[in-house]
Amino acid sequence: MSIKKQFLKTRPVCKVTFRLSRDDARDAQSACLAGDFNGWNKSGVPMKRLKNGSFSLTLDLATGKDYQFRYLIDGHTWVNDPRADRYVSSGFGDSDNFVVSV
Repeated sequence: MSIKKQFLKTRPVCKVTFRLSRDDARDAQSACLAGDFNGWNKSGVPMKRLKNGSFSLTLDLATGKDYQFRYLIDGHTWVNDPRADRYVSSGFGDSDNFVVSV
């Protein structure tokens, strides 16, 4: 997994690319990115499946904010991102949300 950030000079926006590796996707058929940027909608931001079995998605996020997120595989399995900028409690048991700061 990896998170790539590209800050735009012309606007207060950062292009953030989220990538879920094939190993982390566990041979999934679909993956979505859910977070506070889309109201934690489980199907609102589908990721593109690449030929090698990994998934990728690029979002434009406003700078100067922190965004909590998690990956959802095949509509039912949550996957964490160890390369997130930091982690915060989700409020649901021992589950953490992951934060990207832009």
